[in-house]
Amino acid sequence: MIGLKKQLLDEMTKLERIKHILDERLQDVPEGRLRISSTGKYTQYYLCTSNNSRNGNYMPKEKQSDIRALAQKAYDKKLKKLIDKRVKQFQQIANDYADDEIDAIYAHLTPRRKELVVPIQATYEQLVKKWKSIPYEGKAFKEGMVEIYTKKGERVRSKSEKILADMFYDRGIEYKYECPLYLKGYGVVYPDFTFLSKKTNEELYWEHEGRMDDPAYVDKAIRKIDVYAKNGILSGERLILTYESSKYSLNLSIVEKLINTYLL
Repeated sequence: MIGLKKQLLDEMTKLERIKHILDERLQDVPEGRLRISSTGKYTQYYLCTSNNSRNGNYMPKEKQSDIRALAQKAYDKKLKKLIDKRVKQFQQIANDYADDEIDAIYAHLTPRRKELVVPIQATYEQLVKKWKSIPYEGKAFKEGMVEIYTKKGERVRSKSEKILADMFYDRGIEYKYECPLYLKGYGVVYPDFTFLSKKTNEELYWEHEGRMDDPAYVDKAIRKIDVYAKNGILSGERLILTYESSKYSLNLSIVEKLINTYLL
């Protein structure tokens, strides 16, 4: 399951934070344990220690703060025991597990053996190859437009798109440039870049909004982004967005983070 290891590590981090809080709270707690006895509408509280009987010593209402402290102590100890158990289990799984372990068995076969074997599931490389083989017709270029080409030899519409395309190319990330996509309520759009996700095997779309100081352009961009969302393609999930204006250029450090988060 792609992404499971990250989920395990994220959950471990969360549990470690809780464990740290519990360890601090359990440093200064009252001795003994709380026993609660309820009879009809009445509830009584008893302090049980190792030196007295199971019934314990009655705790009057004036001891309310001590009663709460004992109840909190019992809860914290049970929770800490569970968290210690889960952290140990998650650590063992994370140490032994890799998201691509099934694909790796096929990937590590010799070329001759691969010719003889049908993998139990298509590898990501096989899926990408099939995905890339599907022909499409991109958006036409208007006559007289400046010609800008990527390292891949592909024509794009702007210098920023060239920068993005070259960054993908340098990292070996396959993409489709301006592959048509139908959005209900809008029509056909041509996302700047389309990818096949390594994590979900779903298509991801990257839109670079390059004229964010042009009011007419901004209105159109906002409408398109909203229609993406209405079609279930949400920003931060399957839609990646970058922005630019005449005073704010493409931020390459942000691009790097987006690539690492969604495409690698």
